[in-house]
Amino acid sequence: MHDGAFPICGSRVFRAFFSYACWLALSVSAFAAETDLTLSRPVRPWEFLSVTGMRAGIFGNESGTLEAWVYPLKILSGFHLMLHLSGSVIPAASLARTITVRPESSSILYASDEYQIRETLIVPVHESGAMVLLETETSVPLEIEAVFERDFQLEWPAGLGGSDIDWDPNLRAFSMEDERKKFAALIGSPSAALARQEYFSNYSASRENSFLLGRTAKGKETKLIVLAASMNGSQEAEETFHRITRQYSDLWHDSAEYYRQYLNQTVSLELPDSRLQQAYDWARISILQGMVSNPYLGTGLVAGYRASESDERPGFAWFFGRDALWTAFALNAEGAFARTRTALDFLSHYQRADGKIPHEMAQTASLVPWFQDYPFAFASADATPLYLVTVDDYVRRSGDLPFATEKWDSLWKAYQFLKSTYGPHGLPQNLDFGHGWVEGGPFVPVESELYQSSLGTQALRALADLAHLIGKEDLFHQLQAEFAHQTQLLNQTFWSKEKGLYAFALDQKGQRSDFASVLATTPMWFDLLDPTNAEAMIDQLASSGFQTDWGMRIVSSSNPMYSPGGYHYGSVWPLFTGWAAVAEYRYHRTLPAYLNLLANALLTLDGSLGHVTEVLSGDYYQPLSTSSPHQVWSAAMVVSPVLRGMFGLESDSTSHQLRFAPHLPAEWKSFAIHNLQMRDTKIDLDFQRTEDEMILGVRQVGSEACTLDFSPSLSPRAEILGAELNGRPAPMQVEHNSEDQHVSVRFTLEGGRNIVRIHLRNDFGIGISANLPPLGERSQGLRIVSETWNPQSMIMNVSGIAGHTYELSIWNPKQLVQVDGAEISKHDSEISGIRISIPKDEGSAYVSEKIVFHFSPVSRDSKEGGGYP
Repeated sequence: MHDGAFPICGSRVFRAFFSYACWLALSVSAFAAETDLTLSRPVRPWEFLSVTGMRAGIFGNESGTLEAWVYPLKILSGFHLMLHLSGSVIPAASLARTITVRPESSSILYASDEYQIRETLIVPVHESGAMVLLETETSVPLEIEAVFERDFQLEWPAGLGGSDIDWDPNLRAFSMEDERKKFAALIGSPSAALARQEYFSNYSASRENSFLLGRTAKGKETKLIVLAASMNGSQEAEETFHRITRQYSDLWHDSAEYYRQYLNQTVSLELPDSRLQQAYDWARISILQGMVSNPYLGTGLVAGYRASESDERPGFAWFFGRDALWTAFALNAEGAFARTRTALDFLSHYQRADGKIPHEMAQTASLVPWFQDYPFAFASADATPLYLVTVDDYVRRSGDLPFATEKWDSLWKAYQFLKSTYGPHGLPQNLDFGHGWVEGGPFVPVESELYQSSLGTQALRALADLAHLIGKEDLFHQLQAEFAHQTQLLNQTFWSKEKGLYAFALDQKGQRSDFASVLATTPMWFDLLDPTNAEAMIDQLASSGFQTDWGMRIVSSSNPMYSPGGYHYGSVWPLFTGWAAVAEYRYHRTLPAYLNLLANALLTLDGSLGHVTEVLSGDYYQPLSTSSPHQVWSAAMVVSPVLRGMFGLESDSTSHQLRFAPHLPAEWKSFAIHNLQMRDTKIDLDFQRTEDEMILGVRQVGSEACTLDFSPSLSPRAEILGAELNGRPAPMQVEHNSEDQHVSVRFTLEGGRNIVRIHLRNDFGIGISANLPPLGERSQGLRIVSETWNPQSMIMNVSGIAGHTYELSIWNPKQLVQVDGAEISKHDSEISGIRISIPKDEGSAYVSEKIVFHFSPVSRDSKEGGGYP
């Protein structure tokens, strides 16, 4: 043991350490309290743990076994703590009790009956390094040993060859270098003393390296471990090491502030559901953590993270085209336009000469013949049309017209490539041009997926829009005509009238693969499908064959080729779930949409805390063994379903128009939306409702005049009595759908605050909530398959677990007279909801039931009448 051997402890560095500690703790605590982003629970030793910046990352599990990366270099693996007490050495992992995560850090609490140690991991956002703080409180003498294995290699597929490690007594750190002395790294501490160093001989060998941090005799003490690396030699690595050591408290604070400012400057929400509130905010953080600066390739969005363990690839920490593009829809929706532009610039930079957008690029792609010798760079076909669609979405929402002009040549090349893929049926092919969504398994090869064809169709609409925005009217009319033709062709080709569904694909022979797939929700996201046929498709997707408590299966569990662990033929992807939620909201199917939104939201607060995993089993609440626990586009599928789906927010900064068409959960009486961006203008929305009216307060900050279309969803039963704007009668329009009606009030915002009131009566709503089942269990939740409304009743088809009872809440229960197939619940003699008891059935896990809601008669003397189709 190295008692008292700390000549640096009296230095300015260590005095600063303690002076900053209290201030930093208060600052971080204030951030957590303000945003309520602290997540904590008992340790699950197997769960993924990550802390990331733009240049570095720490990955591992909640027992405290970690690896460290400074992109694209893996520094070490197997990092863990050993605790030295009188006569014994104890693995800290055996004492791991609680995990606590915040946007800028993750902490593991180790505790025994005589001491506790809090290990906090921080990766500064913009530094090529990381730090570990160890706060000890003990009643017995204790010393911490930090142990690791050198794993000094570049991310696959590049390699370094040989490297060395030495202990530097002046730096109190291990130093690592490759044989060319180009790549260098350091790990150490101001209080470190060498304990063990790896060696190899003919007789024995050890890969472990370790240092001791000094004995804490009794009481409280804090130790600091610093890691730094460079791709430009040892001097730069040392400079980074010293900077982090000296400024660690400022860097920690700056990282917390970085996330706080991001949340405050993008679209923020005040929601009545605390779970959804946390999930939405964490999803935005999780997306932001996918932004990586690579010294060789530039800055872009990676797909996700997982510990590499014995490999040299940390999950999906590569730059993926389609992942970045689907994620960009969430970034655009929340107003993070600079991040979208960065991601689009990155992809266009690596666009192939023929216009194809890259599928994936390893972080060492520039160090190997990646684009010539490896098959991954342009493996998919969907990134190219997605690129066109995303650029249009970005330009419309941001108002960045110069970007459309700047990228026109790139966009036109992408369009030319898309056209070159058209096959004999006039649709974009996957065969010979790259996979669509499905990469392998029994569903491929195919000529063209519905998914791929729908993206190709929407790409024509997007490019037509961009042409119009920058004054290319001849191309605008040409592309509009192509879009209209392709939309009709899409619906005719893939709709199976016999089976009442949109087919998964055209097979190799050009015949429809007539089975339902969740991929049909992609054209629904873009409103490309016939509404009546889409309704029938959603009826299938809302059933227990597709919908689980944790999301949507790619195909029904009744499909003969279904397998619960099939990566592309049975598993549940939060990506699919997000597609389905947005699509179902588009087609006014509020209840199944809300269940899908909640499924993704709840995943954010479970598993790897604050993150959404890549893929889960189709049968059991359990991620696949190969799943990346921090998947960026999975997090995006919390944000997009909330903003684009539930709130129906569509902004157009090029014409200064905002549409707000919410489909609200029945139990929500109020919420607020802040920082909606329309170029230089910001808009805040405050919503309240009672049984008799809806009130929207709108606050505009900025000089540009904006038009707002407020179009909330009401039940078909509701009578709309009139609308007011700032105390004066306002014109309104009503759109009737099969499951709801929307009353629209359109007006130009005046300076300051505007107030819209919609007067109504006899509205009615059903509320549903959801929870994830215990880990490893099957689905248990209720499914809302369909609703059919008429003036005196509503028929709801549901399915649930045989023998289970479910509770649904009611909005405006005075409308309800009787319910068939369920029991009315009362509180203080007032109707509070209904209770659905599913009969026991020996032969089926899920059983279908029909519930009929009978309403009191109403007289139709409103201005618009009821909303029945």
